[in-house]
Amino acid sequence: MKKEIGIVFIGLAFISLLGGLFFGSLSSFQFVIPGFLDSFPFVKSRPLHVSLVVAWIFLSAIGGIYYFLPKHVKLELYSDKLARIHFWIFLITGVLILTCYFIGKFGGREYWEFPPILSIPIFISWILFGINYFKTIVGKIYHWPIYLWMWATGIFFFFFTFTEAYLWVFPFFRDHIVRDITTQWKAYGALVGSWNMLVYGTAFFIMERISGDKTVAKSKLSFAMYFLGLTNLLFGWAHHIYIVPSAAWIRNVAYLVSMTELIILSKIIWNWRKSLTESVKKFHILPFRFLVASDIWIFINLVLALAISIPAVNIFTHGTHITVAHAMGSTIGINTMVLLASCFYIVQDITKTQFNSLQQKIVKAGFWITNVSLLTFFISLIFAGAEKGQMVIEDKLTFQEIMQHISPYLTVFAFAGIGIFIGLLMVIFPALRAIFRYLRGNA
Repeated sequence: MKKEIGIVFIGLAFISLLGGLFFGSLSSFQFVIPGFLDSFPFVKSRPLHVSLVVAWIFLSAIGGIYYFLPKHVKLELYSDKLARIHFWIFLITGVLILTCYFIGKFGGREYWEFPPILSIPIFISWILFGINYFKTIVGKIYHWPIYLWMWATGIFFFFFTFTEAYLWVFPFFRDHIVRDITTQWKAYGALVGSWNMLVYGTAFFIMERISGDKTVAKSKLSFAMYFLGLTNLLFGWAHHIYIVPSAAWIRNVAYLVSMTELIILSKIIWNWRKSLTESVKKFHILPFRFLVASDIWIFINLVLALAISIPAVNIFTHGTHITVAHAMGSTIGINTMVLLASCFYIVQDITKTQFNSLQQKIVKAGFWITNVSLLTFFISLIFAGAEKGQMVIEDKLTFQEIMQHISPYLTVFAFAGIGIFIGLLMVIFPALRAIFRYLRGNA
């Protein structure tokens, strides 16, 4: 465990993902069917779902970084002890947060609905992580490849945006509604950008390892994409606050920045034939399979993201299920697929596990069930959001009547969520079993 702390993070990440999917499936049916499982209400199941999925993203990304640095980048980790302390802080704080949700003790806001006092150990854990990361790489390697820059940026900006997300505890922000909403949504938008840096840095690293081509992570195009992503992290958040009466220049800059994503979109289209050719050659490799899926979901989600970034469209879609579709497409279709590629690469590398034919069939079947279910999930939310947005603008029906009108779409969405849960369970179970076997053998 001392030498391979990364695999411990990965194991906990898999458990968090399965827990998040379970509570997500439960909350979706509670949202669709009033009174469903009243003994454990939606107000508890939803934050459990959100917190566990966010934990999956961070645990798997952090676990990958802790594993890749000493194993493949050939940089000895500054402190194994700090990494282990980091893990235990994460685990203990996570248990306390989940306990608060189960007993109905809240006090925070979106993403962080737990009592604010529990944010303190999270701050401490990221300080430890930052010290460990920067002490490991600074002065030890020159001409950093793109993934080292992305990981560094993600670590710094998570700490910064997490701090912003708690400015509401001060009356200066909390007592002024425009200032409060603007700061809060700025923090959340940039927060997503920070964890995207961790995820996309991981994607670059895995692509380099699979292809064996180290020039990709140091190319001018890769760094151009990095700075474009950094610009979106710094300024693109403001498309969340078109409806807030903030300064006009903020909304205009956000619109222009969000439109720069067309560069990424055009790049994806330009390389599409090449990607398909490579996918045919390497689709049997599990990590590559997940990267191909993430590539497709990037394309799908960028089309939607660009559409809802247009102010006239954003007014129509903001707060509807279209926003949820965008969030789920990013979280499951892009981030989760990239992180699964990383996790499977690590599991196969560290445990020397070669899945037998039955396990490979289960994982592949789960892969297809997940993606088909996610596409159904995604489309049903878009239709539900479009219907709701139109009816809200027309202002002819009550909220209850609107929800009844779109309930068929939401029913499809709920069952598609079950499909995602089953599919990812089939994907994760063989890998999680291999991790437990490895840890027992190295206890």
